[in-house]
Amino acid sequence: MITLREVTLRRGVKIVLEKTSVTLQPGEKIGLVGRNGAGKSSLFSLLTHRLQTDGGDVAMPPRWRIGEVAQDMPETEDSATDYVLQGDTRLMEANAALAAAEAADDGHAMGEAHQEISEAGGFEARPRAQALLMGLGFRGDEVDNPVNSFSGGWRMRLQLARALMCPADLMLLDEPTNHLDLDALVWLEAWLKRFEGTMIVISHDREFLDAITKVTVHLDETKLTRYTGNYTAFEEMRAERMMQAQASFEKQRERMAHLQKFIDRFKAKASKAKQAQSRVKALARMEKLGPVLTSADFQFEFREPTSLPNPMLAFSGMACGYPALEDGTPAKKIIGGINRSVLAGQRIGILGANGQGKSTLVKTISGELKQLAGEITEGKGLSIGYFAQQELDVLSLGDGPLMHMVRLARDVGPPGREQELRDFLGSFRFVGEMVNQAVGSLSGGEKARLVLAMLVWQRPNLLLLDEPTNHLDLTTREALSMALNEFEGTVLLVSHDRALLREVCDEFWLVTGGGVQPFDGDLDDYQKWLLEQSRDAAKAQKTGGSSKAVVASKAVVVDAVKPPEDRKAASQARIQRSEQAKPLRKELNAIDARMGVLFGERDALEKRLSEPARAPSDMADNGKRLKQVLLEIETSEARWLELSTLLDETALG
Repeated sequence: MITLREVTLRRGVKIVLEKTSVTLQPGEKIGLVGRNGAGKSSLFSLLTHRLQTDGGDVAMPPRWRIGEVAQDMPETEDSATDYVLQGDTRLMEANAALAAAEAADDGHAMGEAHQEISEAGGFEARPRAQALLMGLGFRGDEVDNPVNSFSGGWRMRLQLARALMCPADLMLLDEPTNHLDLDALVWLEAWLKRFEGTMIVISHDREFLDAITKVTVHLDETKLTRYTGNYTAFEEMRAERMMQAQASFEKQRERMAHLQKFIDRFKAKASKAKQAQSRVKALARMEKLGPVLTSADFQFEFREPTSLPNPMLAFSGMACGYPALEDGTPAKKIIGGINRSVLAGQRIGILGANGQGKSTLVKTISGELKQLAGEITEGKGLSIGYFAQQELDVLSLGDGPLMHMVRLARDVGPPGREQELRDFLGSFRFVGEMVNQAVGSLSGGEKARLVLAMLVWQRPNLLLLDEPTNHLDLTTREALSMALNEFEGTVLLVSHDRALLREVCDEFWLVTGGGVQPFDGDLDDYQKWLLEQSRDAAKAQKTGGSSKAVVASKAVVVDAVKPPEDRKAASQARIQRSEQAKPLRKELNAIDARMGVLFGERDALEKRLSEPARAPSDMADNGKRLKQVLLEIETSEARWLELSTLLDETALG
């Protein structure tokens, strides 16, 4: 149990918590929510003893192991697998004890260390670490690459995998989804649902919170308030409380009218498409959100475009990728054969597994990358507003928001006077001297709001948004959703925020297998395929056929967008392959059963060898038998891997 009693916490002159109390029960999965800067991360530091209270008491079991995602960028030549393995603190302690015992030539201590390694799951630790890596999007041929060979986003995934490797009693996760694609996010949800310890997660992804939490703790105005239920339940309970205590109804009615306009726009479409049905639920939720959204101090809207060409874009035989380099490196095609049009008013969500080419497609449409082949025809008057994943990194850190807007109005347009630009920035919560504050000193959320402001100023008629919510809090995400649905132009959206995809997008494109195809299904259908893919990848990692299983699972997604007759033929082919695989599977099951017996005998022998005062002859016999058992296990594992590879090849046809 974790108990905070009348806790006060200060960070500098700011009071983060003031005489607040809350109790969390063992095994609970808790969502910690509150606005950016409220002090959520400071509360984590309090629980991990990096900070001490300025008043009150924090009580928690002293022997609890705590797992958390380190926020620093790892720098090491260790392999990805070895780095993740180091997160298993119990196993690392047992290995250290064994090394010390061997150095001291202490047989009894060696036996105890071997027993501890066995109990810590040491023999299965490496496959477990690699399964975590595969689930988070690493390919089978990458799990032994050095940590330093990965980019920043992938190193943060390594930090997450390392935290998940810890046999934690308390898991603290601070924005774990920020560097994940939708496929990795769905896998993480499934993993966290199986986690048996106590978990506290900070996230601005409402569907992620809804899926994994059963308790919500709201940090607001230095107070912690506990709600029983996930984030949606918290919203509804808080909305009811606010409704009961509302002092002024004029602002609420204005906000609800805005919401109703949003709802009326899409209700007529609910019977026309399957994906629209899932949006009705989101709209019903928004109908209840009036009081919550009324309290939000930020809202904005996209300006009316000066023109709406139709079609806006047309692609003919387009191929996307990276051009040849001067050093002789050839061009690399990622996706090709794209023949599609983008019409005025469309809301298109771009789906696809990690590495399939979603961002490459968006960069090519934006003009950041030139197409490798084919043609792109632009409608007359096309004006693209592009929000890139790395957009925050290209801001001039030494300049303030006003200077950014002055340059934008001068170099890109439309032009504007300084006072007009100041007023405009004020609508994005940049007020007073904040307009001159160096961007480098702004929070991630404030930088994202500045990028949104610069996007809105340009009055685009086509919005290309690549993960726009990574640094936005929940209220700003709500404001973005509302603004996008009022936007009169066209939206192409890449996002792992499923709530945003549901509320904004009417249709989906699927980037897979080196091409772009319409996706005939809703977001729930897509999530089911991603879960199947994750299960196949985890199974393959266990059996040694990881890369082939991932290919096979991606083939499932490709099947989903084929015509019905093609799906029938594919189904019959799978049935035939299943028959061919039966004898292989039978032998594999027999080896599984035998290995279970061998593992049990191995553990028993290791236990006997660790017991004191046994006769020398017994020790020798047990040692010989253990060697035989380990040899048979090694032989069985080799055959297991061979059979698994054959099964994978059969599955792939």
